[in-house]
Amino acid sequence: MKCIHYLLGVLLLVSGCTSRNTYDIIIHNGTIIDGTGKKGYQADIGIIGDTIAAIGELSAQTASENIDASRLVVAPGFINMLSQAHESLMMDPHAQSDVRQGVTLEVLGEGWSMGPWNEGIKKGERAYQKDFKYKIKWNTLGEYMEYMEKKGVSVNIASFVGAATLRVHELGRETRAPYPDELKRMQDLAREAMEEGAVGLSTALIYTPGLWAQTDELIALSQAVAEYDGMYITHLRSEGDNILNSVDEFLQICDEAGIDGQIHHLKLAGEHNWNKYDSVTAKLDSARAAGLHVSTNMYTYTAAATGLDAAMPSWVQKGGIHEWTKRLKDPQVRRKVAEEMKQKSMEWENFYFAAGTPDNILLIGFRNDSLKYLTGKSLAEVAKMRGTSPEETAMDLVIQDYSRVKVVYFLMSEENIRKQIALHYMSFCSDAECISTGKPFETYHPHPRAFGNFARLLGKYVREEKIISLEEAIYKLSLLPATQLKIKKRGTIQTGYFADITIFDPRKIQDHATFDNPKQYATGVLHVLVNGVPVILNSEHTGAEPGRFVRGPGWYLKN
Repeated sequence: MKCIHYLLGVLLLVSGCTSRNTYDIIIHNGTIIDGTGKKGYQADIGIIGDTIAAIGELSAQTASENIDASRLVVAPGFINMLSQAHESLMMDPHAQSDVRQGVTLEVLGEGWSMGPWNEGIKKGERAYQKDFKYKIKWNTLGEYMEYMEKKGVSVNIASFVGAATLRVHELGRETRAPYPDELKRMQDLAREAMEEGAVGLSTALIYTPGLWAQTDELIALSQAVAEYDGMYITHLRSEGDNILNSVDEFLQICDEAGIDGQIHHLKLAGEHNWNKYDSVTAKLDSARAAGLHVSTNMYTYTAAATGLDAAMPSWVQKGGIHEWTKRLKDPQVRRKVAEEMKQKSMEWENFYFAAGTPDNILLIGFRNDSLKYLTGKSLAEVAKMRGTSPEETAMDLVIQDYSRVKVVYFLMSEENIRKQIALHYMSFCSDAECISTGKPFETYHPHPRAFGNFARLLGKYVREEKIISLEEAIYKLSLLPATQLKIKKRGTIQTGYFADITIFDPRKIQDHATFDNPKQYATGVLHVLVNGVPVILNSEHTGAEPGRFVRGPGWYLKN
């Protein structure tokens, strides 16, 4: 009803029937921290339709709705630079775990994207659906994004096109390099995605099938995307033992393709790798000084969330889940996998080894209902319950669940988290779905970053520990990522810009999600507007779904 109310208000304004009111909404008496990094100032904001129409002294003006922001910060809506909400928003469009933290834009597509899909990909996606079931009514990435906008969503959405998606579209699950004609078709698909509005190309190079792509393939795809001024963004080939070489590969791709680049969720995985932080940032700083536009994003926790695929060698996963589980039933293969899991490797990313102990591996997501009672237990606990080794237990769980099994790995140091937050080119992400505490997510046990990442930054690291100032934090949550993505008229509070606005109490904003009890909403965000429509009002969701497909630079070049 709220959404209908505000849409009617806009229509009436256009028709002249609300001429007695100057604005649709006025936000009064707030401290505006505009996203540029400048010190906050007190002023009112007048909104007409989806646009910030005025900033200044508006006490004599009238509006259909007035929001009192006294003693509150009025900031641009926050940008989640890596969201995994591509499926969860189809189940529930209200994005409550993020929007209650002030997020107004979800950036999708880490290595894999919701298009372009051919019939083979769609068949595989339908077969694998379990918790999230949906009809596939699109082929290209742009069609998916337009479908979501028409369906209704509370937050804005943008997306990268996944390099692994392009690869599977042309090569299936083969592990070889593409032939020249296949690579050309992959480049053309990337160009098409950019013209539809993708913001760039993404890779996830520790996971199959993305890890089969070699550097020259990624350079070629990045060159196609660079034609449209897009970004190359990557989950590095290694975040642990081989991270320095992986950063070198990232920089090589950016340099040779002539493209801006960003590292997803920068981390130093494994205690024996924590001391590499200075070497990693030295490489990035040197590249930036030489003229490469490279940057990073992160989440504010010392634990990562992924699957048991990050605990097993890549060779056993060739061909997808069917071939993977088939191999894991072979006693000889099991012995070899178990041995490799326990060893440091420069050939594949071994989060099992990096975690140090199976006590540091938390099981959080199963497809099979009969296994969901294990949710929240450590791999060590389950191994003890079953009387099998942790390595055997991990393999058995993959077989029984017919999935990668979602897990949390405790890998990073708090000291490095603080250092990363202070990097001037660091933006922020949840790397998680957008969900709620109720249906259809009752049995879902996420990483707490889904409910707390952005509030944790502003509460723990800004207010309490003073790692960076509030103005710098808001810049890194808004204008910095908007500029990096090259999206239009978002990321700052400025007249003529879209009214994506977050209003919060800097004294009270706080995360509450824990690893034991992750589904707890953050508090302290009182109002959130998306395209001029209140989605959160007085700390409650209005039910409005004004989100839009936010297109990248390629769409503007074409149109």
